Amino acid sequence: MQRPQWRAAAGAVSGGLLISVLAALGGPAAAQAAVPAADDSLIMVLDSSGSMAGADGSGSTRIESARKAVNTVVDTLPDGHRTGLRVYGAGKPHGCDDTQLAEPVVPLDRDAMKRAVAAVQPKGDTPTALALTRAAGDLPKDGRRTVLLISDGESNCGAPKPCDVAAQLAGDGIGLRIDTIGFQVKGAARAELECVARAGHGAYYDAPDAAALARQLVRASQLSADAYRFDGTRITGGTTAARAAAVAPGQYLDTIGPGETRWYAAGLDGTATADLAVTAVPQPGVKVGYGDGIELKAASAGQYAFTCDTGSAHFGQDEGAMIVTAAVSRVPTAKGDGSCDKAGPYLLSVHRTSAPGSDQGRWPIEIRYGSEAPLKAGTTPAAAETEYGDKPAPLAGDPKDITGGTGFNDAAALTKGVWRDKLLPAQTRFYKVRLGWGQQLSYAAEFANEPVLDDASAASVWSYVETGTYGPGRQPVRDASGGDDHRSYTGKPLSVGLGTVPVTWTNRWVVGGSAPAVHSAGDYYIAVSLGPKAARLARNAAVGVVLRVDVTGDELAGPQYQAPALAKGQTKDGGPDGGKAAGKGGDSAAGRDSGGSDGGGFMTGFMTGKDMIAAGAGGAVALAAVGGVALVRRTKRGGA
Repeated sequence: MQRPQWRAAAGAVSGGLLISVLAALGGPAAAQAAVPAADDSLIMVLDSSGSMAGADGSGSTRIESARKAVNTVVDTLPDGHRTGLRVYGAGKPHGCDDTQLAEPVVPLDRDAMKRAVAAVQPKGDTPTALALTRAAGDLPKDGRRTVLLISDGESNCGAPKPCDVAAQLAGDGIGLRIDTIGFQVKGAARAELECVARAGHGAYYDAPDAAALARQLVRASQLSADAYRFDGTRITGGTTAARAAAVAPGQYLDTIGPGETRWYAAGLDGTATADLAVTAVPQPGVKVGYGDGIELKAASAGQYAFTCDTGSAHFGQDEGAMIVTAAVSRVPTAKGDGSCDKAGPYLLSVHRTSAPGSDQGRWPIEIRYGSEAPLKAGTTPAAAETEYGDKPAPLAGDPKDITGGTGFNDAAALTKGVWRDKLLPAQTRFYKVRLGWGQQLSYAAEFANEPVLDDASAASVWSYVETGTYGPGRQPVRDASGGDDHRSYTGKPLSVGLGTVPVTWTNRWVVGGSAPAVHSAGDYYIAVSLGPKAARLARNAAVGVVLRVDVTGDELAGPQYQAPALAKGQTKDGGPDGGKAAGKGGDSAAGRDSGGSDGGGFMTGFMTGKDMIAAGAGGAVALAAVGGVALVRRTKRGGA
């Protein structure tokens, strides 16, 4: 994940590639109505055929264990989450038309749901395909919708096959997801449920006993309820550069299919730093390949186009899909004479890579585009800070409970301290920490000894834990501390974490390394992920994690050279320390967001450590050597 927002170019756009695209650069070319946050919805589809009356090996029948599992889910779902229940095989001893809506999909009524599942009595056949079709119709037409099928056997009602029905219902995978849980199934029954999940852009969960049924049902339902919370204006990216959709600073929502490229166009002035981040949100845990992901390119438009920056985010694993973010930037060169410095139209392309065997559903993408004006005329910024320094001592103390956000828009605000949360398999939690000028972030996400399933230990099942950090514009921040951001996970204690260099304006001109993205004060985002295969490993539904978050360094009054430190307990805006971090969504104002490029495509002037300071006047920034160290101009990456 990374960053966003740009500035619309002043002046008319004429000729060449973007005549038809940028005629209305004051706003997006596609649909402009803001998209309200749609409520997600869930319907559980419970197999109530005769086989569910059989013993499950725990002293209960399968239906009794299923009732308990559904009740557990009902108790854990968030208030108001639209939830319903459909059953099949409960109405009569025989019949392939036997399915009933036991509880409609409405804001969660826990008592009504429990009464409905208590009344279910297994009797008849297994019309799985019909139940899936009716369940899809039970769901609302808006928002993300999940069908969660719980079954102990194979359909016995002939054509159509449940797998074919699932593929037809799920379509391109944007609105509907079908998950399945196999309760004590093997052979053809398991294969059928796995096929339904695969065709329905969902996940299959195996439940060999009653405890596993409750655990897997909670996981699947919570992933539905805690899905990424999008925010933005709907837009349709162009299929070619000539048809690129115009964007202005803001946040947008689109979709992208496997192998597809989407095009967007923005007008830039000649002085502002421009950042654009794209977050792709596939259905969690669906099949992907190592190289699947998104690839971004920013380029100038016109007869002689120059590549200004590139960025990418790939899964790097084949356990299942997770949230990924990539970003690109345009940082004007020191003299303003670079190929990508000129005012005018620029293009962003977003390409999705997808292996042939990967899930082919379309991915929702969130595009965030931000612009940051240059420093005021006469301001001399402080020197670049490229060193992490001494590692602070680990924070001690009892952790405070926190629930991380589903994404950038609802990231949970943290301050310096020790925090505790839980992660489901295939889930990423988001947090934000405010950093002022001169401050730096260090954190560790610690996973304790977690009870694992006996068969997982015997089969040497393993997954992974991962963390990432993003700047105020959602640009990925590279680690400066020598920490580990990705480690294999088997349930044994481990830690992942990251440290940043101090926030400094001139970091945007540093070549490579960990500094370029740490160049703006504001909210920095922490993402912590647990791999999908942890569902085959962990005995508990969710896995605990402790976050030790440290903010070090005095906050300075601004980005200028020799800026004084603010009084303790005060921010630059005069409020209490950490107060800005409590706002939803972080620094979203177009004038605050900024970014750099680890690849350095927009930047000039080779700088390290405190070897130099930058002296600025208006939009042009001059670089001056300090202590006799010469500055070497770096050529811009890219070409015609």
